Amino acid sequence: MLALSPLLLANANGAPSASDMSMLSLVMNASIPVQLIMLMLIVISVISWTFIFAKRATIKKSLVQTRRFEDDFWSGGDLAMLHQSISTRRAEQGALARIFDSGMTEFLKARRAAGPTADVSITLDGARRAMRAAYQREMDELESHLNFLASAGSVSPYIGLLGTVWGIMHAFVGLANVQQATLASVAPGIAEALIATAIGLFAAIPAVVAYNRYTHDIDRLSIRFETFVDEFLNILQRQVR
Repeated sequence: MLALSPLLLANANGAPSASDMSMLSLVMNASIPVQLIMLMLIVISVISWTFIFAKRATIKKSLVQTRRFEDDFWSGGDLAMLHQSISTRRAEQGALARIFDSGMTEFLKARRAAGPTADVSITLDGARRAMRAAYQREMDELESHLNFLASAGSVSPYIGLLGTVWGIMHAFVGLANVQQATLASVAPGIAEALIATAIGLFAAIPAVVAYNRYTHDIDRLSIRFETFVDEFLNILQRQVR
């Protein structure tokens, strides 16, 4: 038979005190499974917030770097000089600059290997494949940890609900040992159980909001990257004619 929680025992002989119904007291006096579920949700929430702040900084930095590279690229300067400046500091450049560097590097290698009689389609295909591979790498980096936010947003409410169901079940089973069941005797058990749902929602809502926002921002960056690849290939095609 399940033992009564301390709060139920305290309330069997009278109404709960203010300290008994405090948030900390409810958490500390919850059953072990409910406490473990609360701890799991708190860990999920902490990890989610860590990824939220880290991803926000990453996307903001990528937007600034993309805008700066686009200004440099479309300013009408020499592409060879731009390529050289990016190659020397490739790790410090943004995603779009690295995509450009991959395509330009492959294009120059193909031109040197084939000479002036190089097939235009083969040369451009090499640059296209190089930029597509670089694009995939950059997108994988931008989308990292988004799956965790999606999972946290969808699973956390159910984990909290599991804690609530277990806590309410524990509270009502414990009433079997109480001669006179009153609202005051069952309220603390139900309250401590509902805290698990509240923590689950606290973990889920920011994760869902951040996931939707960051997915939108990354999709817009993806469109800008793909558009640049097409425009850059057109520029290279004009150069080899």
